[in-house]
Amino acid sequence: MNKLFCNILIKNTSYLNEKLEVIRDINIIIKDKYILEITKDSSNYNPESIIDGKNLLWMPGLTDSHMHTCQQLLKGKILDELPMIWTRIMLPFESTLTKSKVNLSTKLSSLEMIKAGTTSFIDAGGIFMDEAAEIYIKSGLRGALSCSTMDNQNLPQSIRTTTQEALKNLNLLYNNFHNTGDERLQVFYSLRSLISCSEELIKNVFSDAKEKNIPVEAHMNEYPNEINFFLEKYKCRPIEFLNRENLLNDKFISAHSIFLSDNEIDILKENNSNVVHCPFSNCGKGIPNTPSLLQKGINVCLGSDGAAHGGMSLFQEMKVFRSIMNLHYGVKSCNPSIMPAKTLLKMATENGGITIQHNNLGVLKPNNLADLIAIDLNQPHLSPTNNIVNTIVESVNGNDVIHTIINGKIIMKNREVLTLDEEKILYEAKKHFIYNK
Repeated sequence: MNKLFCNILIKNTSYLNEKLEVIRDINIIIKDKYILEITKDSSNYNPESIIDGKNLLWMPGLTDSHMHTCQQLLKGKILDELPMIWTRIMLPFESTLTKSKVNLSTKLSSLEMIKAGTTSFIDAGGIFMDEAAEIYIKSGLRGALSCSTMDNQNLPQSIRTTTQEALKNLNLLYNNFHNTGDERLQVFYSLRSLISCSEELIKNVFSDAKEKNIPVEAHMNEYPNEINFFLEKYKCRPIEFLNRENLLNDKFISAHSIFLSDNEIDILKENNSNVVHCPFSNCGKGIPNTPSLLQKGINVCLGSDGAAHGGMSLFQEMKVFRSIMNLHYGVKSCNPSIMPAKTLLKMATENGGITIQHNNLGVLKPNNLADLIAIDLNQPHLSPTNNIVNTIVESVNGNDVIHTIINGKIIMKNREVLTLDEEKILYEAKKHFIYNK
């Protein structure tokens, strides 16, 4: 009998199924960019490549639904700083960015995400994103890019744009890189924050995105001053303003979303919009009402907020978020499972796939995209365990990811990133800091 060709055969392994249950002694068959079959018997396949799955647990790759490519060189600069970080540190730093700095920052972001188990991401918007796009295509990651879109004329000169210039930058990035030549890379439209954008820019960004059928992402309700600004100027809160102008839809991505009113939560539900929390970054500002969001069926996912806010490991973000939710909500209601392990894993995988516009991402099953990572279970801090799913949330770190497959291609094998020169990139990074102290 003629055997069937496949690109990758993962033999004798364990994996998390769509119910996030562990299935053992199984084989995963990958052909082209999809999972072809998950089966007990792989004898009828002729694989191009074989991976020994012994002592490994395969799970969906993580989706970082809110990160900042351009902030890698800010690492270690923000922790313990006094308030108004945005105006005192972030804006001055971004106003000094050059193409070469964005190039290095993108390489470092790519390395950090791949080695931490992140296979897809949504960038919150930066400058020189054409430079970032070229690096991301080479890295093998799946992602969505945007420009840092704002037209406030009080910004530093180097990042100041008019309304028309901001829209032109978005359109150029979209025309050059949205699904052009590599379907892994998309372009979303963005608003950096509503208070840094004119009403004209806000409405035009939503209108252009609707015409192109792509998402709009924005930093929303991250600080009380945003809400106060809208209450003073428009007599309503930020989400209420967007709803009043009929701008919201099921593609809208509301990042951070710490200070949402009950009415704003209802509005997000009515529009089937998406919410992203960034636990480590957000816990110094406030605690979102995530139990209410989930109870209403709103799609909630997780983001790192970039390397400047504690690194880009979503395994860390899950740990932090569970602790925050349990302390603030669980203890008061005597409910230690207020944020269960499976819920957290779903936020970082399947829910992120929905937000990045891939409904066939974030779940390991036939016909879904082959974006998956392998956890090395043969380690003292992971084995033995009474519940692998709980242990993933409690104890797995980015360093435990040993293999990464994205779009059916092996991107990292035995902790070695195959698409980028890690040694050279780290040398460039050290050189940058020596000459920029």
